[in-house]
Amino acid sequence: MKRMSLRAISGTAVLALCGAVVASVGASTTAGPPAALLHASPGAAQAAQASARLNAAGRGTSVARRTTAAAGCHGTSAVVCSKVIVPIDRAGALPGTIALRVETLPAVGPERGVMFLLAGGPGQGSAHSFELSSPDSVLLYRFLFPGYRLVAFDNRGTGDSGLLRCAPLQANTGFGGEDALGESCAGQIGPARDFYSTHDHAEDIEAVRVAIGADRIGLWGTSYGTKLALAYALAYPTHVERLLLDSVLPTDLPDPYQANVLRDMPKALRDYCAGGVCRGATSNYAGDVVALANRLAAKPARGTVLLPSGKRVSDRVGGIELVSIVVDSDLSPGLAAQLPAAVHAARIGDPQPLLRLHRLDAISNLEPANSLSSALFAATVCADGPFPWPPGGALPERPAQLENAVASLPAGTLGPFGSWAIDLGNANLCLRWPNPAVPTPPLGSGPLPDVPVLALSGAYDMRTPTSSAVEVAALFPQGKVLVVPTVGHSVAGADPSFCAPLVVRDWIMGKVVKARCDRPKFLVNPIGAYPRSNRPPPRQLDPGATLTLVRKTVAEASAMWLMAFDGSSFSVTGLTSGKIVGKERSGFRLIRYGIAPGVEVSGELRRVGSGLPLGFEGALRVGGTSAAKGLVGLRRGKLAGTLGGKLVG
Repeated sequence: MKRMSLRAISGTAVLALCGAVVASVGASTTAGPPAALLHASPGAAQAAQASARLNAAGRGTSVARRTTAAAGCHGTSAVVCSKVIVPIDRAGALPGTIALRVETLPAVGPERGVMFLLAGGPGQGSAHSFELSSPDSVLLYRFLFPGYRLVAFDNRGTGDSGLLRCAPLQANTGFGGEDALGESCAGQIGPARDFYSTHDHAEDIEAVRVAIGADRIGLWGTSYGTKLALAYALAYPTHVERLLLDSVLPTDLPDPYQANVLRDMPKALRDYCAGGVCRGATSNYAGDVVALANRLAAKPARGTVLLPSGKRVSDRVGGIELVSIVVDSDLSPGLAAQLPAAVHAARIGDPQPLLRLHRLDAISNLEPANSLSSALFAATVCADGPFPWPPGGALPERPAQLENAVASLPAGTLGPFGSWAIDLGNANLCLRWPNPAVPTPPLGSGPLPDVPVLALSGAYDMRTPTSSAVEVAALFPQGKVLVVPTVGHSVAGADPSFCAPLVVRDWIMGKVVKARCDRPKFLVNPIGAYPRSNRPPPRQLDPGATLTLVRKTVAEASAMWLMAFDGSSFSVTGLTSGKIVGKERSGFRLIRYGIAPGVEVSGELRRVGSGLPLGFEGALRVGGTSAAKGLVGLRRGKLAGTLGGKLVG
């Protein structure tokens, strides 16, 4: 299944790419180097003792039990790991318990407060996602929240908290057959599937809060974690100290069609290309996406994609696949940099670049369940709703009810896209999900607490648009919004300019905060237009034309490296030939890599400098049947050398 999940990402990827910026800011604003920040405060033992308290209550309430805390659970004395035992069904009709994995990082120095870290999905375990044992992550979190004890736990059904698994659902990356996959997964989970709603997750936060002995807590929610933080604030307003909401999802969303995402998508695309940064590829990125998506919905693009083995496999991109790729680009700056050119190429008759991006994006969406559980995702969204069928209604009637509801949507509900675009939502996934034995309890009735609230939004965030951040912040007298241009989903961990973390720290410290960051530089710039890959190669290119194609190839390979980057080695095929091999953080090697017929580039490019866009240097050999062959070097952004026996560059 292709899920438009509402995900949180930690700052580790951006920290790895922009570590010099983070390290310099952190070193200048804390009491010591990173090693000192990772040292537990003298009160760690007392904190562990306090967190071992039990919460015993009667029928109808949460019954939580804390197991023995284990310091040094990640090989470091700083992180305290423990478990809080909660009932599956707090009403007691279904027996059984779940052991919630809890990780706590004590504050450095006097404790100013307790901050819960809530990940997204739903399906991501917060302890797994936020990695309190990672030095890079901890450096960022302690910079954001000086003096705070940090708490992250794997939500029920995720990570090490009774992980839910449905292998077919986890493995599927397409849109077909979602209803059958959902129905099968519901049967695999069994009656316990009724107890993974946002209401249940919010009650688990309360159980952990009581178990660790904290009276009032701050909540940093990211993506779906913002909805969960708001749900907790509605249920337990007197126990909330403050809310940091990153990539905001209101409690009444997502709607079954992702209509708000579809309506706001063109604006985000226009903002991304503001100032003419996409002019090398297209003059109207938003218009290209809308026109191509509606066209592909009627007649999908088909073709073959090159594999590392040299073989080719068939692929297909329809309208819903294109919209999904665009959404996914808000978590991938490398994909975002390539899409304007790929979409425009497909619109004018060359779908090959888009087909390749589609296949690579599908591969990137294959994740193990302990990273993002598709089963938990389904159990939560199908419990929460809302859907265009009545709760408790007959399952066989749902398809007709869905069809009638879509036919009755007012014009403009789905923005500029046709009714086919409703597949982006969760309605099809939950179409055959069984009705709960007992209706899902509603979220708390509030009122919302009058506490400091900061909503972070990336202007390129597709899945949780800025309009949602503005809407939610307006509910709080102390609500503020920070918008970061060009940045996508999960702002605090994805902003390469470090503006958002600086604003968060100012907010924590009680300072006046601004409403918008300056437009940050891209990690890599949007690439220029693709050469036509579906035309026969020319007999021979002159040295100047060859150099132009080599520049395009290097720029495209750099964006592709960033798209595939995860801190480890990898291999990605070229559009027309060869491959690039990533060398962890240091750069990549090109092996006869080509994006145009007859021109192949080989050599090694290493990352240099600490500024943005990311810089690369190295020597390259140019070959291929159509190229003016020779050697060129890339240094300080300039490509020069000898091609066809002539000096170029």
